[in-house]
Amino acid sequence: MENAKVIGMRVLIMSIILVIGAVAYKTKIIDKNGAKQLSAVELKIVNPLLIFMSYQQAFNSELLHGLLWSFLLAAGSFAVTIPLASLLKRKDKENWSVERFSCIYSNCGFMGIPLIRGIFGDEGVLYLTAYITVFNLLVFTHGYMMMKEETDLSAFFKAVRSPTIIAVIVGAVCYVTKLRLTDIPAVGGVIAEALQFIADMNTPLAMLIAGATAAQSDLLRSMKNVGTMTTALYKLILVPISVILLMSLVPHSVPLMPRLTVCIACACPAATTGTMFALLFDKNAKHCSEIFAITTVLSMLTLPLITGAASFLVK
Repeated sequence: MENAKVIGMRVLIMSIILVIGAVAYKTKIIDKNGAKQLSAVELKIVNPLLIFMSYQQAFNSELLHGLLWSFLLAAGSFAVTIPLASLLKRKDKENWSVERFSCIYSNCGFMGIPLIRGIFGDEGVLYLTAYITVFNLLVFTHGYMMMKEETDLSAFFKAVRSPTIIAVIVGAVCYVTKLRLTDIPAVGGVIAEALQFIADMNTPLAMLIAGATAAQSDLLRSMKNVGTMTTALYKLILVPISVILLMSLVPHSVPLMPRLTVCIACACPAATTGTMFALLFDKNAKHCSEIFAITTVLSMLTLPLITGAASFLVK
């Protein structure tokens, strides 16, 4: 239960930053375009650098073993969540695809990284990169085609070229080959420190963006929408519990930290990618952004509970 207490404190800290982001939007310090630009900085610079820097640690065969298991466990979690989301029935097919997408794909980068880092440190972030990699490969193939409603594997190559995947590949190569920035003569330490400064921006920047985005929605009206609240129930409760039950069945020989990392990643709110795809394919982007906003706010309550359940059941 100690993990639940730690994540409770992290969630409280993140909630305060989220509120500041919302106030910044309401007082016009940040506008929609500003939030969009900050999101690009987060996704294309800060997040990838944090992932890369998490690999800049001494090589350990046990860590590599845990990382490989993390890939398998992440794939297993999606093997559960994708069929589970198909049980979410809607007569309105447009909203059905948006809601199903939101149930399957979580905000594992924005929300997951600061939470995992707060509990498990850089080792946890290392394991989370496996989940993020599987997430990116699936969201730009399965998720992309589900929202577009047609088969288009070209999106797969876009996913492989994303800054996040590149950071994972480069970071993993450096880790396995024991290449560290600090080993570069004269300037290595300075470069590493500069990149770490940027990586440390992840939590405050991500939550400021989340707050500004949530402030663009009418949360009270969203809470009266049956589709929104049903999706939130699936995303924040049913999906995480299903994954926790799966992880509890995994043999004890599999490292505990990767299993808990996957549980927490699945419990994060709906991914912002859904809104991007909804805009791209003329779906109900407003409904998708409302799901993101309401799941983000409600996750402040559910994440500590889900983490506590995972710590109790997954041993």
